[in-house]
Amino acid sequence: MTAVPALLLAAGLLSAPAGAEEPKPYPVEAVASFPASEARQAVAVDAESFYAINSRAIARYDRKTGARIAAWTEARDGPIVHLDSGVVVDGKLYTAHSNYPEWPMTSSVEIWDAATLKHVGTHSFGIDRGSLTWIDYHEGTWWGGFANYNRVFDRSPMAYGNKYNTQIVRFDPGWRVAEAWVLPPELLEKFGDMSNSGGSWGPDGRLWITGHDEPEVYALELPDAGSVLRWVGTAPLDIAGQGIAWDRTQPGVIWGVVRDKEKGENRVTAARVQLP
Repeated sequence: MTAVPALLLAAGLLSAPAGAEEPKPYPVEAVASFPASEARQAVAVDAESFYAINSRAIARYDRKTGARIAAWTEARDGPIVHLDSGVVVDGKLYTAHSNYPEWPMTSSVEIWDAATLKHVGTHSFGIDRGSLTWIDYHEGTWWGGFANYNRVFDRSPMAYGNKYNTQIVRFDPGWRVAEAWVLPPELLEKFGDMSNSGGSWGPDGRLWITGHDEPEVYALELPDAGSVLRWVGTAPLDIAGQGIAWDRTQPGVIWGVVRDKEKGENRVTAARVQLP
């Protein structure tokens, strides 16, 4: 998005297309909750385990008992700075990574063996469309979110990219962007000065995303025309924004994380969303 439309959206001078439907509320039911000290940025899940993700640490837990199975931690001077959402595909844990909140923004995909948490691969985007905050694999192709922010950080002389430049992208097999969309301004307003933190394709064929803090997930559909995604539903969850993961082994169950600063406790949660 160019600077002028972004400024108009921020000023409220542009709005959603006429006739846009009101987002539908989705009832939810709590399924599970586990303490996990690494659960600050995101959670990934497969048939046997969940993976609690922090900026520079990952731990694998038994999804039935909550027992810790394996762990990985970055060295203090290591190259991995800020991990975000993850997804398990064919025995590998793929995570979004950026240098947040450094400037200029750089991003990469980092890959681990899911069983051992040994780092096995990387793909760097360098300076691109923003900070990569999530990736997911859907219908044979990779998707991701490049976040931008209205907040000013130490090394950035201006807003950290402007949240109206946040983009949802579909990659080609070489990790090049094949298509890209922006979020509707009324949804971006719910993110405050922050941006889109998590994303996961649901069993209903919709893309569900989160903001940075709100205890909600938002269902999106691709538009019939144009470049603005359609916000069609909202589900309240016991989460604190951040990275989410639909459970591909239990349709309708979605996982998230809670960062409770007052209690000094991080948790991984799971809930069943009543989808149509």
